[in-house]
Amino acid sequence: MSELKGIGVGRGVVEGTVIAMPEPLSEPTTEPRDSGIEAHTEYEDVLNALAAVSDDLNARAEAASEAAQEVLKASALMAKDPTLAKNIRDLVDAGKTGERAVFEAFAAFRTMLEGLGGYMAERATDLGDISQRVIAKLRGVPAPGVPESDVPFVLVAIDLAPADTATLDLDKTLALVTSSGGPTSHTAILARGLGIPAVVGVAGATDIPDGTTVIVDARAGSVITDPTPEQLDAARQQAAKLAAVADQPQTPGALADGHPVPLLANVGKPEDAEAALAAGAEGVGLFRTEFLFLNSDTAPTAESQKESYTALLSAFAGKKVVARVLDAGADKPLAFLTADDEENPALGVRGIRALRDHEEILRTQLKALADADAETDADLWVMAPMVADAVEAKYFHEIASEYGLKTVGAMAEVPSIALVADQVLEFADFVSIGTNDLTQYTMAADRLLGTVGSYQNPWHPAVLRLIKLIADAGKAHGKSVGVCGEAAADPDLAVVLVGLGVTTLSMSPRSIADVRTELALHTMEDAQALAAKALAAYAPGVASL
Repeated sequence: MSELKGIGVGRGVVEGTVIAMPEPLSEPTTEPRDSGIEAHTEYEDVLNALAAVSDDLNARAEAASEAAQEVLKASALMAKDPTLAKNIRDLVDAGKTGERAVFEAFAAFRTMLEGLGGYMAERATDLGDISQRVIAKLRGVPAPGVPESDVPFVLVAIDLAPADTATLDLDKTLALVTSSGGPTSHTAILARGLGIPAVVGVAGATDIPDGTTVIVDARAGSVITDPTPEQLDAARQQAAKLAAVADQPQTPGALADGHPVPLLANVGKPEDAEAALAAGAEGVGLFRTEFLFLNSDTAPTAESQKESYTALLSAFAGKKVVARVLDAGADKPLAFLTADDEENPALGVRGIRALRDHEEILRTQLKALADADAETDADLWVMAPMVADAVEAKYFHEIASEYGLKTVGAMAEVPSIALVADQVLEFADFVSIGTNDLTQYTMAADRLLGTVGSYQNPWHPAVLRLIKLIADAGKAHGKSVGVCGEAAADPDLAVVLVGLGVTTLSMSPRSIADVRTELALHTMEDAQALAAKALAAYAPGVASL
């Protein structure tokens, strides 16, 4: 028996047998192309393979969960990147085979992105998967992916590509264990959205032999290999308790003393409404509207946007729906909105900054939202992404109000908004905190980069103190302050957030039952005491200096 430690995703505990991801395709030969094959013919084959991979990823996105759709569509866009295509053409013209040209062009692009760091380094991880898929198309063989199994298993890998994670067989995949990645890596986000327990960043994970029995404890962030009978029995008891939680009646979120804490859902498209309502969501705390804009060369029309917004709002009649206007830039570039030559897009023109530079796109979206609101009975709130100060909050509020939108707020993702929250709330009707970005900017640790995953922890007192500043300002102004980042899905942290003064919590639908149950065990006095301890800590998990 041995125990490996990592970063847990979720609260699940499972036992199962390990199956590892298969080895990647062999590297293409460096031998020159057959002189009898014309360069243009070879290049056409590559273009067809690139297009097929892009189409396949888009098709997977349409069938995938809300959390997976966004990253799959981003991968599909990368497969059609014109710069990559040009580099491949140059290599083919120089005498390379199509396979070799694809391999070298993607490798060079990956090295370049890794050198940029941050979001771009994380995008580099996806390039390896796309390259393998294109080469597989050229060879006429299946792309490496999740292995097939007749029995349930624990999947172990260095990391998982979005296309793999998004299409896992949930009847067979018990848990995920990866040797790389952080708590907000693609694997972690998708695993949380799918409700699969995961432990990421596990040193030595890939050394676990196939067929080994393991216990994966996501809450403890541990993987126990060859467990004892006593450990297996304890794991089964814990799993039974968690299953009982999921079966409890769906009641409004509240503390033990009756203090209400509305539990809302994060959704990415109208089709996600059914799962959110089935999970007992009391509304929508984050409606990501990017699904209409991604994978498009032009901005969608007001009419096409209105149709989608109406569908979602109709599903939540009488309930609160918080729609975030287009959040583009960094890892979500758009040809018609963002520049492709920023040295550090994560700190560049993204969110409300990009929309101010292209106000016509913002106005079209606000009109579509207002028109959909007029035809439905939901309580629509709208917010701008990445608001830094009162000037940006005032700008967005004034424009949104022109279209008759009644509740207009700001999303808190950068530390500056916490420091001037009192000023921001003079104009914003509410603030919603995106803890993923707030943590990465506070800790200077990219939320998608596994090498700094330990810093990407919303339990850090620096992050919690910023949240408290915003909550205190909200209380002083009598305005709502919610959390819609991944932190809200952590039942223990949810209690602390309420103790800090947060008024609503929004999360993936699969997390609602666990959070509801945990909140019901604590009074407001308990929550405030736990919050005080968390604020006083030196660092997450550090008891003393």
